[in-house]
Amino acid sequence: MNWITNYVRPRINSIFSRREVPDNLWTKCDECGTMLFHRELKANQNVCTQCDHHMAISPRDRFEAMFDGGVFVEVEVPEPVADPLQFRDQKKYPERMKAAQKKTGEKEAMLVAEGEIGRTPIVAACQDFSFMGGSMGMYVGNAIIAAAERAIALKRPLVLFSAAGGARMQEGILSLMQMPRTTVAVQMLKEAGLPYIVVLTHPTTGGVTASYAMLGDVQIAEPNALICFAGPRVIQQTIGEKLPEGFQRAEYLLDHGMLDRVTKRTELKAELVTIIRMLMDMPPAVAGDLPAPEKVKEVALAPEENAEEAKTE
Repeated sequence: MNWITNYVRPRINSIFSRREVPDNLWTKCDECGTMLFHRELKANQNVCTQCDHHMAISPRDRFEAMFDGGVFVEVEVPEPVADPLQFRDQKKYPERMKAAQKKTGEKEAMLVAEGEIGRTPIVAACQDFSFMGGSMGMYVGNAIIAAAERAIALKRPLVLFSAAGGARMQEGILSLMQMPRTTVAVQMLKEAGLPYIVVLTHPTTGGVTASYAMLGDVQIAEPNALICFAGPRVIQQTIGEKLPEGFQRAEYLLDHGMLDRVTKRTELKAELVTIIRMLMDMPPAVAGDLPAPEKVKEVALAPEENAEEAKTE
C-alpha cells in the first residue's frame, strides 16, 4: 500500500472516466423557485408540479402533447415577401429573423397542423412567443388564413393558441394589415358553420388581442395568463391610479365576462374534445376507443373457431 496506489491511480481513473453532464437537465420555476427535472417537467407539459405555474411551451411540444400519439401533419403556409420595408434598427430585419430561427428551430412565429385529439379531427394553429415575441407579421397572417382554408376544406374546427406581444414593428403597416385579414379568415369559418376556438396563453397583447384572439366562439385561457391590448403598467401610468389586484389576468377577465373558461394546460385536451364534439354535433368521446391489436383478436376467438383453425392446420 502506498500513495500511488491509494491516491494517484484513483484520481487518474476519476479524471478519465468523468462524464459530461448536460446543463439543461434542471429548470427553475419562476414562481416558486423549485428545481424541476427536465423529463418530469416535459411530461407535465411545462407546468410546475409544485405550484402549477404555467411556463412557456413551444408550439411543437404543445402539439406533441395534444394530438393523439403526438402525431400531426404540418399545413403548408405561403411565404411572404422577405423584409419588404428594408427595415433596420440596431440590426437588419433579416439578421433578427436568422437569430430567431436559430434560437427556436422554427422558420416563423406560428405553426399550423392537422390531426386528431381524442379521435376528433381538428386543424390547429399555435404562436411561438420565443420567436420575436410571437409578433404578428405577414407570415402569421398567411398562417391563419391557411389554417382557416384548410379547416373549411376538411370541414374541421379550428383551434388557435395565441401568444404574442402584438404586431411586428419591422413590417410596419403591413403587419397591421393582418388584423383585418385574419378577421376575414375567422368570418369565413363562421360562414362555413365551423367552430373557432381560441386558447389565450401568456402573454396575449396588442393587435393580436384586438383581432383574431378575441373572436372565438369559445374563449379559453390558461391560468394567470396576461391578456390585454395595452399593458397594466402603461394604463396605470396613463390614468395615474392603482389598478386592481390581478388586473388583466385570465381569472380577472373570467370574472368580468371576457372569457368562457380558465383551464389548466394538463386538462385542456379533454376539455377541447368535449367542446368540439358538442359544437360539431358528434357523440361523446369514448375512452380507449381504439382498434384492438391483431394478437388480441386472435386470442379472443371463440373456442369453436380455435378448434376449427387447429383442424385446418
